[in-house]
Amino acid sequence: MPASASDGVFITGAATGIGAAAARLLARDGYTVFAGVHSSAGPLGSLPGVRQVPIDVTDPASVAQAAKFVTADVGDRGLHAVINNAGIIMQGPLELIRPEDLQHQFAVNTLGPAYVIQAFLPLLRAGHGRVINIGAPTARIAVPFMAPIGASKAALASLSDALRLELAAAGIPVSVVTPGGTDTQIFAKADAAAQAGLAAADPARVALYTGQLAAVARASSRQRLGPVDPVAQAIVAATRAPRPKRHYAAGNGVRMYGVLAHLPASIRERLVTAVFGLGKADAGAGA
Repeated sequence: MPASASDGVFITGAATGIGAAAARLLARDGYTVFAGVHSSAGPLGSLPGVRQVPIDVTDPASVAQAAKFVTADVGDRGLHAVINNAGIIMQGPLELIRPEDLQHQFAVNTLGPAYVIQAFLPLLRAGHGRVINIGAPTARIAVPFMAPIGASKAALASLSDALRLELAAAGIPVSVVTPGGTDTQIFAKADAAAQAGLAAADPARVALYTGQLAAVARASSRQRLGPVDPVAQAIVAATRAPRPKRHYAAGNGVRMYGVLAHLPASIRERLVTAVFGLGKADAGAGA
């Protein structure tokens, strides 16, 4: 464990998936993990070294209350790390996504981390800590029908880069961990939300996308999702490192996105179009 005034770590979205896996590893390594959860931490809440903290990252008052809860526990020791892991995926044709769903996407993925950072920075200053934000490959590579998640994570990446410069004088590093395709509940939830949104949309407008959505569904069914452990281990590495890197990447397919990011835009867009089967015939199939 790196030298620090504190062994405390606060992580949002800790109830399931990547957050739960990272919390377990951090607790096993001897950190005191404050597990930020929206409702219940489930089995995680009974693990030694893990303390459940209720929080709704979209509500600044709830975030402030969570910071008070943690402050009462750690006192002047502060925190070693704040990990903004909570996130959701809104997907589908941007034309058909309900405004409230689009707002919720940014409220969780972009504004939530900003609220948490604002509330918890005094604890990081006291503990000589660091910020770790969880990104997404779609922040760098545009993927059809993933505009909301990509845009929200691109905004978080920009926020992270600016914050890194703002906090450099305070000695608070800011890292972004980008996971690849990971086998968690988030994709099933995203698909269910997308289907509900399509069912509520104007059928005539939905029909315009029938061919493209079918092609994307076929391509997505071939996607191999990996285990959460490599991503959780990357989060632990960013937490433990005496001098954390700006960016970490782990999980299935994430390196492919890195290669695509360095290609000319015209070539990159043709490759993405081909991967998802979105040729001209497919594009017009629903019209």
